[in-house]
Amino acid sequence: MYQDEQLTCEDCGKEFTFTAGEQEFYAEKGLVNKPKRCPECRKSRRVKQRAKRKMYEVTCSACGCQTQVPFKPIEGKEVFCKECYAKQQDK
Repeated sequence: MYQDEQLTCEDCGKEFTFTAGEQEFYAEKGLVNKPKRCPECRKSRRVKQRAKRKMYEVTCSACGCQTQVPFKPIEGKEVFCKECYAKQQDK
């Protein structure tokens, strides 16, 4: 049904392949627009966006270690470090 398609990155101008598997994934998620950037430029853009995020220093409710979270904690609500959060998700 889907076939690999060659696209041109709007940031760097390099050609990249929009694979049949990626197209299927996009369709499953309801995404209708094709990617405008190559995988390298998409990754670079995500990294830059994350660097702009304000981080908040908190103490993990489970293990007590200091960690950072990308949201302002609400007083009285538990906040977990990455490891403890993953353990909570496994339960």
